[in-house]
Amino acid sequence: MTSTEIRQAFLDFFKSKGHEIVPSAPIVVKNDPTLMFTNAGMNQFKDYFLGNKQSPYPRVADTQKCLRVSGKHNDLEEVGVDTYHHTMFEMLGNWSFGDYFKKEAIAWSWELLTEVLKIPKDRLYVSVFEGDEKEGLPFDEEAANEWKKWISEDRIIKGKKKDNFWEMGDTGPCGPCSEIHVDCRPDAERAQVEGKTLVNADHPQVIEIWNNVFMQFNRLKDGSLQPLPAKHVDTGMGFERLVRVLQNKTSNYDTDVFTGTISAIEKITGKKYDFSDSKEAIAFRVLADHIRAIAFTIADGQLPSNTGAGYVIRRILRRAVRYYYSYLDYKHPLLHQLVPVIAEQFATVFSELKQQQEFVVKVIREEEDSFLRTLEKGLKRIDDILKASSGNQIAGKDAFELYDTYGFPIDLTRLIASENNTSVDEAGFEAEMQQQKNRSRAATAIDTEDWQPVHAEQPSKFVGYEDLNVPTQIIKYRKVKAKGKEQYQLVLETTPFYAESGGQVGDTGTLTTTQSGEKNIKVLDTKKENDLIIHLVDQLPEPIDGGYSAVVDFEKRLNTTYNHTATHLLHAALKQVLGPHVNQKGSLVSPELLRFDVSHFAKITDEELRKVEMIVNQKIRENIPVVIKEMPKEEALKLGAMALFGEKYGDTVRVVTIDPKFSVELCGGTHVPQTGMIGMFLITSEAAVAAGVRRIEALTGPAAFRYLSERVNEYKQVGELLKSANPLKAIEKLISDKTTLEKKVERLEAKELVGIRNELLQKDETINQVNFIGGIVEVSNPDALKKLCADLKNHLRDFVIVLGANIGGKAAVAVTIADTVVAAKGLDAGQIIKQQVAPLIKGGGGGQKTLATAGGQEAGNLKQVIEAVKKLL
Repeated sequence: MTSTEIRQAFLDFFKSKGHEIVPSAPIVVKNDPTLMFTNAGMNQFKDYFLGNKQSPYPRVADTQKCLRVSGKHNDLEEVGVDTYHHTMFEMLGNWSFGDYFKKEAIAWSWELLTEVLKIPKDRLYVSVFEGDEKEGLPFDEEAANEWKKWISEDRIIKGKKKDNFWEMGDTGPCGPCSEIHVDCRPDAERAQVEGKTLVNADHPQVIEIWNNVFMQFNRLKDGSLQPLPAKHVDTGMGFERLVRVLQNKTSNYDTDVFTGTISAIEKITGKKYDFSDSKEAIAFRVLADHIRAIAFTIADGQLPSNTGAGYVIRRILRRAVRYYYSYLDYKHPLLHQLVPVIAEQFATVFSELKQQQEFVVKVIREEEDSFLRTLEKGLKRIDDILKASSGNQIAGKDAFELYDTYGFPIDLTRLIASENNTSVDEAGFEAEMQQQKNRSRAATAIDTEDWQPVHAEQPSKFVGYEDLNVPTQIIKYRKVKAKGKEQYQLVLETTPFYAESGGQVGDTGTLTTTQSGEKNIKVLDTKKENDLIIHLVDQLPEPIDGGYSAVVDFEKRLNTTYNHTATHLLHAALKQVLGPHVNQKGSLVSPELLRFDVSHFAKITDEELRKVEMIVNQKIRENIPVVIKEMPKEEALKLGAMALFGEKYGDTVRVVTIDPKFSVELCGGTHVPQTGMIGMFLITSEAAVAAGVRRIEALTGPAAFRYLSERVNEYKQVGELLKSANPLKAIEKLISDKTTLEKKVERLEAKELVGIRNELLQKDETINQVNFIGGIVEVSNPDALKKLCADLKNHLRDFVIVLGANIGGKAAVAVTIADTVVAAKGLDAGQIIKQQVAPLIKGGGGGQKTLATAGGQEAGNLKQVIEAVKKLL
């Protein structure tokens, strides 16, 4: 079976068992502060397990894009080295939300593996949770009894908590699990050593293939377990491992999931993949794996950057570049050439990559170009470190500098060191790395306590599209601490507050009670955690179980709404002016401004921006009704509604239409009823934000009027200052006059410098066969010192020159040394500046061996500077 057929067989099987087949969630997680990426199939269903939301289907199945490179589930270092770990992988899963449980899950997993996919039963082993006394958890007898119906008891293994109790993280849904393992060894090996002894022993051919998790508990912050409202099934089967088993391969990378990519790498590099454990073969596997993680994450809306999820993707990309640069001897951008191969392979499964192929290629290409330049600098830096290192060892801080500044992993530094008969202080490196991690944790640490129930748990109802002032009560609350500040998060029974999502900022406002004297509690922000709406306050309302009026800040919401509707108009206008390739890549919709990132491969010209501005303002003047309807997603897409890449939409969607021929988008944000309310639209800036992404900032409504009013007022003030009715002409004349005067000043300075040079030549003295000139001169800028040094060189041989100047109360110094003196005396102008000059003038500087400069606060020590340099001779 091909990998495509295997995937379809899984989905068809569970469809026959009454499961709804649902699409994969995006690989980038947007509304869950505990996750950067989807790292398991259950992530998108978390709210159903916690009881925050009701699933529309009791049973579902899917194939989910996952990424594991950070946190608890970190497989990065094993990727490419072993045969079965990946960064991005597909997880096949079937789910039950309070419907079936262990009996059905176990029976169906056995039926699919042995009867549909025909895996020999004598190659399978299963594990069940043995229990844990410390946790008060018993042996999972129910799962063991169900397995006895299908497999002999000697193939049922009792597993410890590490392997057979699944947890999302430190807190959250969890429960005992039952893993299925397959023994892929040749029959001769199987006859010698029983497979049962190799289960969970990291044997490359005895691997876990499927995990049936029985969600029963919620792990609280204090470590205790709380029963979930209903029992659920959460299963995950590694697609790549399953394909390997069914295609009788010893490595995931030998299956048709990866062979197409490896073949493409062979053609690009001219090298042959030999299936070995050599660095070259590992490089092939690393590239075949990493390109999937990079490409799909970018397609889902996460651009490489220096923070958060974007930094993780940049590191994966750079890791891949290092591998092809060092081990495949390929010095040009390679990864972007693999995108079309991946896009075609997954066109019918995850079509978002194919639809954005050109954009993804552009982003990856630019990232590769950038890092290849950095890599060359890093290799030069390691040469300097090797020359300077003492005791045949690269210091830990230097190894960390290579890692942190130049992106060198410790294994690359180790390899280069060994080629130069040098070692690396790895303990020192680890200490530096730990310090950085501690700093990072301290900067972002959030201490979140458990939820405290107030009223009966129920899904919170959002009514903020229609009402901005509603009666409500608090369902639950919890305390959070971040950067020493204490706040509370509240969940309300009914809320008018829009939670930050889709680029739109969260509402603010008040909670008011009249039960114990009128008291307003400020709602500082509203956020989403998965689908839970959370209100941030600095103090707990009292009484906590009382009734409240939830009131949204109307003016802030109204200004935000102007900007959100204008964002839709802007998106449509950009497509009209620039072309249909334009797609939203990020946005910020706030009361003050709107910021809109779009895919476009060139600077948007002023003329194009004016056209866009005119179209948007025309649509505002037409006062078009903004029609908002809820409808099935498929119906909306048939209407031509624009869906954003990287967003997860339910079966029922909210469609915002501003003239069916102009703008139809899926959107959960708040909008004006008619475009005329926006008043005015004004673009204030356009710039590059990433490869192939342009950022537009704009103002609407009162903010746009204020901006224009201020600019008009400034124009009038400029005219008054210039005493001209036409300020532009007056400024042009000023610039022309300035240029003429600067040229005159330059000519006068040049004459002045000749005079200073001649005076300095008369001060020339010979010290140990070296011509020395030291002097304090009067010049207007530090560049004049360098010009003097260059001029003096033409009149001297075997010289050392040190010049100082007091420029506006600050010290400026230049030192120049003849090549012959550098060679004969071992002098270095750069080192002299750093060691002798900078401390005396309380400043800093540097340069080359023959010319260096410095600046500092202490101009009174210039004579001491000259004497200090003179003493060196």
